[in-house]
Amino acid sequence: MTTTDLHWISAFLEAQSAELGAADNTRLAYARDLKDFAAWTVRQSVDFTAISRDQIETYLIDCEAQGLARSTRARRLSAIRQLFRFAFEEGLRQDNPAIQISGPGRDKKLPKTLSEDEVDRLLDAARTTGRSASDRLRNSCLMEVLYATGMRVSELVSLPVAATRGDPRVLLILGKGGKERMVPLSPPARAMLAEWLATRDEIEEAARKKGLPASRYLFPSRGKSGHLTRHRFFQIVKNLAVAAGVAPDKVTPHTLRHAFATHLLANGADLRAIQTLLGHADVATTEIYTHVLDERLKELVLEHHPLARED
Repeated sequence: MTTTDLHWISAFLEAQSAELGAADNTRLAYARDLKDFAAWTVRQSVDFTAISRDQIETYLIDCEAQGLARSTRARRLSAIRQLFRFAFEEGLRQDNPAIQISGPGRDKKLPKTLSEDEVDRLLDAARTTGRSASDRLRNSCLMEVLYATGMRVSELVSLPVAATRGDPRVLLILGKGGKERMVPLSPPARAMLAEWLATRDEIEEAARKKGLPASRYLFPSRGKSGHLTRHRFFQIVKNLAVAAGVAPDKVTPHTLRHAFATHLLANGADLRAIQTLLGHADVATTEIYTHVLDERLKELVLEHHPLARED
């Protein structure tokens, strides 16, 4: 990677963080994709200041030849487009060589979801799974709040404890790009939240007496982030799936977000309301859940309609 290319990437990532409030995971993904692209340009003896549209398209063809998924290639092109738009706006180039390149599109896979019975079993398992009573309470609170609100896992684990004080009926969530939204809490989630808060505060008070700093998060951790990590929550969910007798490969924190949306839609909720609750910028993103519901209805007909049964 040339010094110029490295400078461009660093400046671009800084701008993403400062101006757009891009999440750490988003910036890390951009960094990985652009470093791969920069390594390719070095092998082609060209740098970002001189690369052409044809050369960028050749890079994308090479990515396809490597067997990379369409979604990966689309993400890499997105990163490249944004880099060169930034370079053009900052006067680093007089043109944008990526502006008219067509992307490969994304694989249109329906999101995995769970039945209402499977979610109930996971919620039940959370109440009895954990090394201690406080772990079991925390696990129950995590699952109840996640299923009640459809939050992204990153939003859930980093939820400030201040947002949950006073038996709230709604939570204020800070989502992607720093956008705020309100999500209601169900009575079971509120009850579990109150139980966990009491135990959490006792644990924090004991830690304070030992000279440890107080955590500002609902789900504290003594790790670097100060809160439960996404990776740890992923492990917890997998353990709960085993305990609940639900196939672990079906269950992730994001699957519960999908279940939240699908179950709301199946029970008559308005698509625009679900869009707002999920924090989707475009209703087209939310519309995929109508396809999930269609597929489920087809399965029900094939399973239970008398004319669908084989003699």
